[in-house]
Amino acid sequence: MKIVPPAFEIIAPSFGSSFYFSQYVENANSKAHLWHYHPEIELVFVNGGSGKRQIGSHISYYTDGDLILIGSNLPHCGFTNEETGNKNETVIQMKPDFLGNDFFDISEMKNIRNLFSQAKAGIAFEGETKKNIGKKIESMEKQPHFEKLLTMLSILNELELSNEYTVLNADGFRMEMQMQDNDRINGVFNYVKDNFQEHITLEEVAVLVSMTVPSFCRYFKKITNKTFTHFVNDYRLVHASKLLAEKPISITEICFESGFNNFSYFNKSFKEFTGKSASQYRQELSSVLK
Repeated sequence: MKIVPPAFEIIAPSFGSSFYFSQYVENANSKAHLWHYHPEIELVFVNGGSGKRQIGSHISYYTDGDLILIGSNLPHCGFTNEETGNKNETVIQMKPDFLGNDFFDISEMKNIRNLFSQAKAGIAFEGETKKNIGKKIESMEKQPHFEKLLTMLSILNELELSNEYTVLNADGFRMEMQMQDNDRINGVFNYVKDNFQEHITLEEVAVLVSMTVPSFCRYFKKITNKTFTHFVNDYRLVHASKLLAEKPISITEICFESGFNNFSYFNKSFKEFTGKSASQYRQELSSVLK
């Protein structure tokens, strides 16, 4: 078995515009299951629903929609599928210099320049920011091109001023590395995505990237600031969170379907990860989703 590197996505701006804008109804975005990256900065608004977000080495589960800003060349999967339950998904993508080489160097653009820098680690916005900015993003669909650009700049400025956000790869993950490293580490991410329900050994992954186990462990920790075991467990726990919210199956079944082979270890890990037991998490989430 070999690892599959993330797809490099080529993005063309929308006709008559300096950036790309698209709105998908429900789960119509066909890239949801693919690891991909691109030089464009990406702003995504998911209107309603719940699902997984996988950005860089960060994996989590969102509820009541999502508003995400993803930096240049930061690999990610899509955020919606047939089980998300969202009304629609709006995706905006722009090159860091989409308004010219020096435009964001002027003093009035300081906030947006700061936002783009922070977005290198991925940012999730919450609360009133998600709600209000989401409405503005959706209103852009019917705006003429110039008004759409002004709305875009206003949105970016508001996002930088908001304090309702979480930096997703807060431990220092960055995809600013050689292309060989980029493809190698994201190949590992792809492998975990496709095989997390099975037993994954350090030996098999090290072989896949042509490294010794000690070298791979040091390499993975240096780039992601997580051990490989920690990363795989996070992936499994987020999948368990998704199953707890979406499937009426027993917690024991969820444990094994998420790739854990020890129920007591699953319970302990889940509580450390979420601060709640699996049953408490399911109960609280079901009341929120209603």
